[in-house]
Amino acid sequence: MPSQQWRSGRRVAIAGGGPGAISTAIAFLQRGYDVRIFERQDSCKAIGGAVLLSTPVLAILRSYGINVENFGCYTVTHFQNKSGKERVELPFNPEVEKRMGIKGWHYGVLRSSAFKAMLELVPESVLYPRHEVTAYTELEDSVEIEFKNGNKITADILIAADGIRSVVSQQAFGDPGLFHTGIRLWLAWCDHIPGIPENHAVISHDWQYQASFFPMLHDGKPGFEWWVVEPSWEGKPLPEDPKVHLSTILQDWSQPLPRLLEATHFETQVYRWEIYNRPSMNTWSSGRIVGVGDAVHPVSPYAAYGLGMAIEDGYYLAKSLDGVDLHDPRAVAAGFELYEKQRLDYVNHNMEFARSIGRIFHSLPWPLAKVRDLIFDYTPFLSHFMQRGYLKKSEEETLGLKEFYVN
Repeated sequence: MPSQQWRSGRRVAIAGGGPGAISTAIAFLQRGYDVRIFERQDSCKAIGGAVLLSTPVLAILRSYGINVENFGCYTVTHFQNKSGKERVELPFNPEVEKRMGIKGWHYGVLRSSAFKAMLELVPESVLYPRHEVTAYTELEDSVEIEFKNGNKITADILIAADGIRSVVSQQAFGDPGLFHTGIRLWLAWCDHIPGIPENHAVISHDWQYQASFFPMLHDGKPGFEWWVVEPSWEGKPLPEDPKVHLSTILQDWSQPLPRLLEATHFETQVYRWEIYNRPSMNTWSSGRIVGVGDAVHPVSPYAAYGLGMAIEDGYYLAKSLDGVDLHDPRAVAAGFELYEKQRLDYVNHNMEFARSIGRIFHSLPWPLAKVRDLIFDYTPFLSHFMQRGYLKKSEEETLGLKEFYVN
């Protein structure tokens, strides 16, 4: 893939160096564009523990040239209460499996492993570390980008992939209106533990906490990702000892979650986030500026989909601009409009569905939470809710990616 040229009408500048940025770069490079990634840190790297990638994300990574055969561990996902009572098993769609040639739906993989595989597809000359974008100026046929180190560059389009507090997105769209979602996430991973059923994942709740685990692969080696979601608020004090704190939450939880906690090295394998969102947007583009990932749609962990959506965004954006002369403002606007038509409603639905699930599980007072749990334990309500609110739209989107069909 070409990497040194910087031709007018082909110049794609990307602010940020995370997975969404790398996916976007790969997709544009494959279509013959000149790409430069501007990352404020010393290098491009993924932070955090394990992640769940869904079938369409794996299909996109496969199209980039990544071998997904041993990339992640497929799972059968079970919703349970804390005592292990089954509430619903998420079904697989046999048509999706057949068309995509990918078994199951969710795959667990360590974030750093997935990012490493993607980064290997990007030429070194595309990466510009220590280049923090601070502002831009739109010109008639280009955009001038300014950096904290004093450098400037002119590109045809600028893609905001610089995270939830994106400088580019804020200049393009104004104050994002970030708000705390009322939850705190503890995300962890550990090496393989024998005796746990293969390809078996559990998302479980008591009246105020979620505790879950998935099998995963780390550089081809088996392990587990697990996490705890708890009620929180802006300024909530942190526990002095996270292991004691999480052990107290999980002490009465069904196995294997207490075993996974004990097998985890808390200094290197546990990450904590306060979860912020922004109100859903009705556009992700402005002039020659367009956003992907958290820069325009941060996602609650209840979507299990933030990194995956960013990877998808990059693919869809490059596909929408395939063959476009980026010097032409009308052609660029038409490409951005097509990208938003394909992504905006779908992503906003997932954002809002994830937020609503978080409120249902973590914001109800005890009496209402008890009624909720009885409904989830003894009626098919949760099954219908997940099928209608999450799986249906995701499956429709996946079956729309006909270029990835293998059968």
